[in-house]
Amino acid sequence: MRLLERLKGEILVGDGASGTLLYSFGIDTCYEELNLTNPERIAELHKEYIEAGADLIQTNTFGANYHKLKRYGLEGEVERINREGVRLAKEAAAGRVYVLGTIGGLRSVRKSELSLTEIGTYFKEQLDALLLEEPDGLILETYYDLEELLHVLEIARKQTNLPIVANISLHEVGLLQNGMQVKDAFDLIKGKGADIIGLNCRMGPYHMIRSFEEVPLREDAFYSAYPNASLPDFTDGRYVYSTDADYFVSAAKQLVEQGVRLIGGCCGTTPAYVRAIKKGILGLVPLTEKKEVISRKSHVYTYDFRQPDKETILGKVKKGPAILVELDPPKTLGVEEFMKGSRYLHEMGADAITLADNSLASPRISNVAIASLLKAELKKNPLVHLTCRDHNLIGLQSHLMGMHTIGLNEVLIVTGDPSKIGDFPGATSVYDLSSIDLISLVKQFNAGISYSGKSLGGQTNFEVAAAFNPNVKYVDKAVVRMEKKIQAGADYFLTQPVFSVEKIREVYEATRHIKAPIFIGIMPLTSYRNASFLHNEVPGITLPEPVLRAMEKAGTDAEASMRESLAISKELLDAAAEYFNGHYIITPFMRYELSGELVAYASTKKSVISGDVFEQ
Repeated sequence: MRLLERLKGEILVGDGASGTLLYSFGIDTCYEELNLTNPERIAELHKEYIEAGADLIQTNTFGANYHKLKRYGLEGEVERINREGVRLAKEAAAGRVYVLGTIGGLRSVRKSELSLTEIGTYFKEQLDALLLEEPDGLILETYYDLEELLHVLEIARKQTNLPIVANISLHEVGLLQNGMQVKDAFDLIKGKGADIIGLNCRMGPYHMIRSFEEVPLREDAFYSAYPNASLPDFTDGRYVYSTDADYFVSAAKQLVEQGVRLIGGCCGTTPAYVRAIKKGILGLVPLTEKKEVISRKSHVYTYDFRQPDKETILGKVKKGPAILVELDPPKTLGVEEFMKGSRYLHEMGADAITLADNSLASPRISNVAIASLLKAELKKNPLVHLTCRDHNLIGLQSHLMGMHTIGLNEVLIVTGDPSKIGDFPGATSVYDLSSIDLISLVKQFNAGISYSGKSLGGQTNFEVAAAFNPNVKYVDKAVVRMEKKIQAGADYFLTQPVFSVEKIREVYEATRHIKAPIFIGIMPLTSYRNASFLHNEVPGITLPEPVLRAMEKAGTDAEASMRESLAISKELLDAAAEYFNGHYIITPFMRYELSGELVAYASTKKSVISGDVFEQ
């Protein structure tokens, strides 16, 4: 009997994880390559699941696409690995169980990893290879990104009439990574041609059961669930899952009670779990009526921590000249000198202090801690930098909620220098999100919605600054990225330090159409050695030859170097004031007296741009 016909009257059992079982045998390599190098082991794996009670098995082809196989130098073996995967599964099945050709998702958290065009190309190559061996159906599993799943599902449905199982991965109970409710996503998945719709990976049975509680029964498709063995623990460098397979007996019964008709296992599951599922569904029949569907509703309560009598950075720069000064938090304990410098800059006329987030990947006192001290003393909100490098998604959300809670609502989103260039080259860079993704997330917080789509219980009120690097060969390309940041929600921009009048004019011409304010970065130099280091070794900074020669001429004389540095910086401030209201002075090595003099000088400049006609 065909698979879909059987599902009309039966509950079927899928197999469990292949990687978990292979790893338990001491195999730690490209699992898909084993179709060619160790076919006996793969055949054994299939037979173990069949003997445990699986009604259908999956081919060992989850990651057998060009993109993933390329990591192992196997990109030329896509067709052979996939065809062998189907052949081995069919041989083990011997007509007793169904064989589904498996294709896994490529995108994880960051949509920017691969374009849909690339994904479609890799997917079709793998799909064509699988179809040559005539499996009984297809299973598309572990798709974190709904957009990707819908795209490949459309391709698959055009290529074949075989039954298709399409499993999306949960982010939280009832919600996907993009915040969409599972039941709404299921409608879209069905609309693209899936016959069996479900959930797999990332979560254990508990979260999946609760998610299916919110989903009504369908007459046009069947439901599937492939939960992980449990939530994973991390022990001795390995992810470890619960070994209590008996838990899946009751879990299987509860899934059936929510209308699921195909139940298997994902990460951490073994033949023991499949036996437990088989035991759990014994004597049960598919659900035909569901009494009540729980609806999850988000409630957003609005409130505003911003003091209405305090002008924001964005508000000030839109009306006229505004001066930001960057002062890096200390690298060691003790903040007396930092606070002294901040008070001095404030007295000289700085509108706000900006605080880098471990600049050049070197650890400093938390900029949020420093920001809270500054706000209490200066009665002004600092501009707090937030990098994508140091925080995963959990940390980013926590960080932003914490900033909002203590009333810090000015944030500059930056990618962050790679950790290997800093004081701890062994540290890892996170980059769960790109800077554009993070800008979008902050604005989502302003709407009261978390990354997962759940209510935050209130709305944040962040104003978001973004970085703009004009020190590139083609400024127009940098402007395109700037425009993407504006689309994501950026309110204004701070540039990397600029060291030539010509570059300032070039930035103005390239950004005349941009309405978001721009703060031109000015960094006073301290010596020729400092200038040479910045020019040759620091990413995003380029010094013109005349500036390098002027600093070289000043030699090692500290007073001469300071005079030359101030002259260069004041000339740049003069040029910037002709075109931009925003001045962003970057303090080198805690030399706040240098920045203070530039603040005082910038305060006397009157921008030609009035608040009434202000566009930049």
